[in-house]
Amino acid sequence: MPAKLLSKIHPMAKGMMTYALLWPTGSLIQQTIEGRNFKTYDWARALRFSLFGSLYVAPTLYGWVRLTSAMWPQTNLRIGLLKAATEQLSYGPFACVSFFMGMSLLELKTFQQAVAETKEKALPTYKVGVCCWPIIQTINFSLVPEHNRVIFVSFCSLLWTIFLAYMKTQAMEPEHEQAGRWLPQCCGNS
Repeated sequence: MPAKLLSKIHPMAKGMMTYALLWPTGSLIQQTIEGRNFKTYDWARALRFSLFGSLYVAPTLYGWVRLTSAMWPQTNLRIGLLKAATEQLSYGPFACVSFFMGMSLLELKTFQQAVAETKEKALPTYKVGVCCWPIIQTINFSLVPEHNRVIFVSFCSLLWTIFLAYMKTQAMEPEHEQAGRWLPQCCGNS
């Protein structure tokens, strides 16, 4: 697609196209790490990641970026830190819960099964996110122009998506010990 045509596409549509590719890529990378290959990939899982990333994550992220840009239109380090902190207290928990609920329902699990998995995995996942997303979002909100923010954060989210794919496939040990192994010392892991 020519660059000029791409530049005319609505920012949310750009984000949706990006997430439609990056989220299943994250799933496939995670599957490769677990030992699968082209012949043994769970393509349905990758499709679920594509659907969820493009049709849910990208629009909600776009809305979040627009809201915070309207609330704090300045682009500087202080505002970037404020937006990053606000995101961790509001959008972060919402995104973790939405991911586990949404992906579980796309797997055709019952609502009760989706709730149980979300209760088990969302908090440990959120704790890991608190260690990395404030830094990424401070850069995003303070240095990246608004029209490039969804694209910028979508590339950063590739690694996060690999982690989410990992967490989604793991059977949790009692008291969330599995996720605790991923937590750096700064996040309370001892």
